[in-house]
Amino acid sequence: MTGDLTMVGDRYQLGDALGRGGMAEVRYAVDTRLGRPVAVKRLRYDLATDPTFQARFRREAQSAAGLNHPTIVAVYDTGEEPDPNTGVSIPYIVMELVEGQTLRDVIRDGRKLLPERALELTQGVLDALDYSHRAGIIHRDIKPANVMLTPTGDVKVMDFGIARAVADTSATMTQTAAVIGTAQYLSPEQARGETVDARSDLYSAGCLLYELLVGRPPFIGDSPVSVAYQHVREQPVPPSQLDPMISPDIDAITLKALAKDPDDRYQSAREMQADISRVLAGQPATAVVPQVSEQDQPTRIGAVAAVLPSAALATERFDDQEEEPRRRRAGLGWFVAGLIALLLGAGAYALLQLTQPNPQAAVEMVEVPSVIGFTQASADSTLRNAGLVPKFSKVSGSAGETVGTATKQSPLPNDEVPENSTVTVEINVGPKQATVPDGLQGMDVDDARRQLESEGLVARVEQAATEPPDSTKDEVLSVVPGEGQTVPAGSEVVLTVATGKSVVPNFLGSSRQRAADDARAAGFDTPTFTEKESDQPAGTVIAQNVPAGTQVSRGRDLKLTVAVPETEQRPRPDPEPDPKPDPTKEPDPTKEPDPPEEPDPEPEPTEKPDPTKPAPKPKPKPTKGPPTTNAPAPPPTPPNPSPRESGAVG
Repeated sequence: MTGDLTMVGDRYQLGDALGRGGMAEVRYAVDTRLGRPVAVKRLRYDLATDPTFQARFRREAQSAAGLNHPTIVAVYDTGEEPDPNTGVSIPYIVMELVEGQTLRDVIRDGRKLLPERALELTQGVLDALDYSHRAGIIHRDIKPANVMLTPTGDVKVMDFGIARAVADTSATMTQTAAVIGTAQYLSPEQARGETVDARSDLYSAGCLLYELLVGRPPFIGDSPVSVAYQHVREQPVPPSQLDPMISPDIDAITLKALAKDPDDRYQSAREMQADISRVLAGQPATAVVPQVSEQDQPTRIGAVAAVLPSAALATERFDDQEEEPRRRRAGLGWFVAGLIALLLGAGAYALLQLTQPNPQAAVEMVEVPSVIGFTQASADSTLRNAGLVPKFSKVSGSAGETVGTATKQSPLPNDEVPENSTVTVEINVGPKQATVPDGLQGMDVDDARRQLESEGLVARVEQAATEPPDSTKDEVLSVVPGEGQTVPAGSEVVLTVATGKSVVPNFLGSSRQRAADDARAAGFDTPTFTEKESDQPAGTVIAQNVPAGTQVSRGRDLKLTVAVPETEQRPRPDPEPDPKPDPTKEPDPTKEPDPPEEPDPEPEPTEKPDPTKPAPKPKPKPTKGPPTTNAPAPPPTPPNPSPRESGAVG
């Protein structure tokens, strides 16, 4: 027994025990470096003292730490911690602490699961197995106690790696009496001590599905020996006989997974998943329940009888190995009694088998024909004529592949397989399709591009030749092909985006109000107006800072000049008279002298005045400058003519 450790790895502070089993103890712990809760599983002291087991456990723990999948409880760290009392290194694994409960707790609570829900939970387990099998890890202990159900209803499988490490210390149970699996979920090959592969996990998954459907394992006995014996010898009761709600298709899936011969089971977790998906979608299952003849049974009985005597320690795992020690001792008594009875009959059965032919030799092997390039109908008939069972799946092909033809098959052509084996064929349904997302129009072009890329589409951006005045720069105006349309993945989608620019209108000659309206209609802000005197009509635009027809950003300021009437001119005053020249002032030699005044014109010769007529008035002499205020002198009075002169006759 190990000492009471409080810290492992100088990092993980141990807390209360979360569970104990026949192989290990699980305790709550806190990662003191990261401050997160974890679960720490430490192996039993008696197993940790085996150097061979320690070496193999280290390798398997490292392999399990490499499994990173949503349906698998994550392994964060592995290591060893010396026992404080004995100094023996105790291997440990630090795992993800999962909230929820195990499927065993769900079943023990008596909650009835719908058949469809049981299939969904099993699919989650198969998802984990498919991932681990492809990584080369076989679980070997699939059971309800190792499957967590989270509060969100998701499945997480635990304990990857440990069962494999234990099994690898001995290839068969006959060699070391190592613990291999739990009795209710052992595959027949595990019970017989044979080397197992991934199909053994599928048998255990079938046991789990059976229990989820009807509330109990497929085989029940008084001891682990009797249960293991039934796994090898007896056929399970179809689930539908225990629950009428279970359909024949679900029966077929469950019983195929529980086939005694691994070749009669599903050949991969993915194949079983696909059959479950078909049933959940309302389609018939492809599973064919294998027929087992009575002649098969003695051989299987002899096999298990030959290995059980050396597997005594395996009984400690009966009922999930999580009962109290007192109950374990009671179970051990039943085991001893059953073991004695089995030993008495083992010799007789072994002698009987020496005289009987091996039924495995009667299995007919067939060669898998190639159906690559065949249509589904042709591939179906070809495989059935060869004694095989075809199973088709639809896949998206690549460019150049013919739609509707087979592109891949498993097993491969020319492989030797047992008759009636399933051959999975992938049929090309054409390029993968994608849907143009909704809501792209009106979105920023960068966001739209990311949306298209997430759907597997390629964006091609073009600028709009014309655009609404209220659109913003880089706004998506149109999408071709349209939103919601289905197109081949990788197709190009044209995004027409706004430039944020508009053509400047011609404002010349427009009124102030008309110019403001035209600017706003084109997407610009109201222009800035200035006034200038002009002979153009008052209130009209006579100049603009950006020429008409120019395409500029709608944020550009527009400045317009508006005409106003010219100011009216006042009459000019008459010029002041020239001042009289100052005689004392010398003339300026730089100035030209004033032109001389014109002389008065000479009087024209006139006739001698007629004394009988009044003398004519003299013409006024033209003068320069302003008129004088003095009145002109009256003309002289002519003398009275003498009678002689007047021509009078006295």
